[in-house]
Amino acid sequence: MTFSILIAARNEAETLPQLLRDLAAQTLPAACFEVLIADDHSTDATAALVSAAAQETGLALRLVSLPAAQTGKKAALFAAFQAAKAPWLVCTDADCRVGPGWLAAYAAQLERAPQANFISGPVLLTGPATFLHLLVGLEFAGLVGVGGACISRQQPTMCNGANLAYRRSAFEAVGGFVDNAHVASGDDEFLLHKIHAAFPGTVYFLADEKAIVRTAAPRTLPTLLRQRVRWASKWRHYQSHAPRRLAVLVLGANVALAAGAGVGLAWPALWPWVLAAWVIKLGADAWFLSPVLAFFGQRKWLWGLLPLQVLYAPYALAVGVAGWRGGYEWKGRAVR
Repeated sequence: MTFSILIAARNEAETLPQLLRDLAAQTLPAACFEVLIADDHSTDATAALVSAAAQETGLALRLVSLPAAQTGKKAALFAAFQAAKAPWLVCTDADCRVGPGWLAAYAAQLERAPQANFISGPVLLTGPATFLHLLVGLEFAGLVGVGGACISRQQPTMCNGANLAYRRSAFEAVGGFVDNAHVASGDDEFLLHKIHAAFPGTVYFLADEKAIVRTAAPRTLPTLLRQRVRWASKWRHYQSHAPRRLAVLVLGANVALAAGAGVGLAWPALWPWVLAAWVIKLGADAWFLSPVLAFFGQRKWLWGLLPLQVLYAPYALAVGVAGWRGGYEWKGRAVR
């Protein structure tokens, strides 16, 4: 057995069956992996569904229930980790979809780079063809592209817990989640930074279309903001300098463009310089995002660059401030 798939689940009875069907359809032989679902005190039929699926599918599927005193995604993942048997742990979320070649792509990456200790995979947001989904999907694709590019330069900044894998021995060597267990978010990026620091040159990005994990985008603006505040809340806890510098650079560049537009309104003579800055920024974004969107099969999203740029500064500032203050609701729980 090569892989143990770890999935934290809380009230996912509606979405989990789809993921289990996807896992049962993997081209990698079933003997090469097991699936562990860690139930984080679900109040729906999640536990019963997993127990039934263990009997009905050909998967090596086990349910891990958290003790009453333990809650949250990190606790769920660690409980699954303790029960896992394989040398490699692969993580995704209970509301995700994976293609039949997902695990085979990870296996191929390990053949190319047997020294790897951490592998970050691509994630694509799916949803209806609405303006909100266009902007959210475009922004998220940019985050995935930046994360992959930084890893390729061995200066890792970000990854996504919906699609990643790490070696058991590396997880144990860096202490797992122990030093950041008090932070509700960050089961993915804190681990990425620690493994890179402990084992330089062993972090990889899996740029394989068969490895794309698909997950539904937030359906409403309030849901989106809660998710982004949850992500932003871990920023102040980073020990690595690279993600901090990147966050400041991105926020500064976008706020400067918005401020430039205000300056142009106050002093019209400066408009040529302001417009030149916007053209350079949008051109650079299009140059970077074009291959990323082509990889995801979503080049049509490029037209959303201008409206996203207009809206990004106030959005990023609001999310950043809220994330710094902390406090949000997630999965029916208030988190501080």
